[in-house]
Amino acid sequence: MDFKSTKSIFSQIGDDVKDKILRGEYQETAKIPSTRELAGVVGVNPNTTIKAYAALQQEGIIFTQRGKGYFVAEGAKEIILERKKKEFLEEILPETVVQAMKLEISLEELQNDIKTLYHEKK
Repeated sequence: MDFKSTKSIFSQIGDDVKDKILRGEYQETAKIPSTRELAGVVGVNPNTTIKAYAALQQEGIIFTQRGKGYFVAEGAKEIILERKKKEFLEEILPETVVQAMKLEISLEELQNDIKTLYHEKK
């Protein structure tokens, strides 16, 4: 966790859980660490992880089974992908284009750089 970030710690914890689901570290219907376990690993108060898990439950990403713990919901990966794609296309990409235009980066340069980066990361 980045304790100096302007993003809240519970939001960072939620983002980390989502990233682990996307990477396959947490499989759908599989158990995930308890709020206390995660709080110990991250080094935060358990109430912070409880808040993060509550937000993830509201989003339909995780669910709880009384007495058993927290589990990844079926379809969680698709929910996360759709939301992240929407955020990228509606927020990040438009800002990137605005910045490129301010810096007088041509569309051709931008396309070439994106292609290069895309192939490097694959």
